[in-house]
Amino acid sequence: MEPVRRMVQQLGGLAQKQELIALGAHDWALTAAVRSGSVIRARQGWYSTLNDNDPALRASRVGGRLTGISALIARGAWTWIDHPLHVSVPRRASRLREQWDRFRRLNPTEAEDVVIHWDDDAVLAEGDVTSVSLAEALRSVALDEPFEVAVAAFDWAFKSGSIDRMSFESILLALPDDARMIAHWIDPRCDSILESVVRSWLQIAGYRVVSQVRVGDIERIDLVVEDDVAIELGGRTHEGRREADWRKNVKITAEGRHPILATYSMARYEFASILEAIEIALRQRHPQRPQAGNSGTRVGSAPFGRRNWRLLDGSVTRLPEFPANGPRWPGRQ
Repeated sequence: MEPVRRMVQQLGGLAQKQELIALGAHDWALTAAVRSGSVIRARQGWYSTLNDNDPALRASRVGGRLTGISALIARGAWTWIDHPLHVSVPRRASRLREQWDRFRRLNPTEAEDVVIHWDDDAVLAEGDVTSVSLAEALRSVALDEPFEVAVAAFDWAFKSGSIDRMSFESILLALPDDARMIAHWIDPRCDSILESVVRSWLQIAGYRVVSQVRVGDIERIDLVVEDDVAIELGGRTHEGRREADWRKNVKITAEGRHPILATYSMARYEFASILEAIEIALRQRHPQRPQAGNSGTRVGSAPFGRRNWRLLDGSVTRLPEFPANGPRWPGRQ
């Protein structure tokens, strides 16, 4: 039984029966390994050592591999909302199964917890036994997920070192022309999902925003809005960390900026109040400035761009090719 488990683990935690037979396993050994719990039968002809709840195992039960946001989450990507399981299957695939029960047939048009991606041979040829390639997962996210989630996925990919400029350019070329403008909204300096989403929201509102601006000798401000407002984000409650935040706010003020500290819950559920505070702070410094950012209008109120993007709040809008900062390709400081 243990030799079968080792074989499956060597093959990435998921293996087809033919692969195991080629390595010397026998039918009786496979049956015994399943009965003992040493391996799991993911679906007919597939064996696994993954946890029963592992997304990769659930995708295998369905009949494919992880793709899109599910593939990125499995690699450690930042997440903002819950997502259904995204599964890549061959275009000719049939007899798909439920992710929690390999004996129940799946109706892709009715499933709410699974999104099926019918992929061609080029996609199937890349990646590994559990997931499509990183490039394909990012391409899929750019087309399928809300704009802010897609931007955050690329922010994470750069920050984690998962992609570089050359691989990023290849992903862009695989996108439709009118989706490639997302490049100008990505920032490799971004440190977290919270920072990424808030930056996108501020830029969609028409503000100029810069990430990770130096303050003092070694510290950095999460986001600086219109050069004047410093936004620090987080949900830290440790007393020593709070004191460090207060000291940092003193440095921010001493350098001429208005500090605003916002927690995760404030950003997610009370963002309108943060926008109001930013606008008041800016108008106090510049009484004649136009409302709602340097552009003087909310982006969503004008028909910019050629692509309709879905946002996290459920709305669909057109976005300008560049945020208010102007062109910004990854790596530009």
